[in-house]
Amino acid sequence: MAGLIGRQIQLASRPGAGWPTPEHFRLVEVPVPDLGAGQVLVRNTAMSVDPYMRNRMNDVKSYVPPFQIDAPLDGAAVGEVVASQSPDRKVGDIVAHGLGWRDYAVLDAAQTKVLDTAIAPATAYLGALGGIGLTAQVGLVEIAQLKPGETVFVSGAAGAVGSLAGQIAKLRGAGRVIGSAGSPAKVAYLRELGFDAAFDYHDGPIRDRLREAAPDGIDVYFDNVGGEQLEAALGALHVHGRVALCGAVAQYNATEPTPAPRNLALAITKQLTLRGFIVTSYRHLAAEFTAELAGWLRDGTVRFDETIVDGLENAPAAFLGMLRGRTSARCWYG
Repeated sequence: MAGLIGRQIQLASRPGAGWPTPEHFRLVEVPVPDLGAGQVLVRNTAMSVDPYMRNRMNDVKSYVPPFQIDAPLDGAAVGEVVASQSPDRKVGDIVAHGLGWRDYAVLDAAQTKVLDTAIAPATAYLGALGGIGLTAQVGLVEIAQLKPGETVFVSGAAGAVGSLAGQIAKLRGAGRVIGSAGSPAKVAYLRELGFDAAFDYHDGPIRDRLREAAPDGIDVYFDNVGGEQLEAALGALHVHGRVALCGAVAQYNATEPTPAPRNLALAITKQLTLRGFIVTSYRHLAAEFTAELAGWLRDGTVRFDETIVDGLENAPAAFLGMLRGRTSARCWYG
């Protein structure tokens, strides 16, 4: 767009092993390109920072390409169409797309989705009504095959996915839902959300805390963390128990290989099912699950809290804070 300048967050360098720092990011101003046929210009109003982005900072093979040095990061965002060269999108449309970490996004109209803001605010589509909510639903329903009356353990339960997974498990008939979190305040938060039990994983051996919370064992483990929490869950699972492997945040910034789980042989003797999943493989379920969750949000049955950080320049700090567990949800607002 002639004369229009926008800001973007670029990857300045790769962190390798260990924790990323502010020096790995760079805020720059760049000219906004002109629109081509079928393209739209979106002024971003909100974006999401999520754990999977940590692995993208390194040049490693994964299910999603790595970020490139001296190029803008990307990720889920919502915004307003302010110019259009497509008959399918008009100025004023509120859309979701995948080019966050910048003030303005130029992309094909087909790469955007018009949002129904009568159902929920646009930012909800970055969280409960977006990939985060779908991840929680898919993990419980499709992967873990949750049955009424079962006991569910959710690690990283105060995070965006975990907090929804625990609430949805109760709504789908779980008999007991247990969550782990990283501070007394987060444990209290889980109890506010309706978890039957919660513990701080810093308070002694995790296997002991889980045994206290689930003395009769567990049927389903929703794993956001990996490492020692996965090891503890394997020990607590009943025969034919199921594990939905959603994330392994305990390992994302490790400088040495993590030894746990050291009891993986239990998967054989207990005839467990451990199944990893990537939510983008389940987009065909999005309409059904989103409609259900929208109803729960609308009537207050489900609660989803967002941590708000103002200004694109503060997006790296929001991301780094999320990795260190200082936020309960992962939305940045500009």
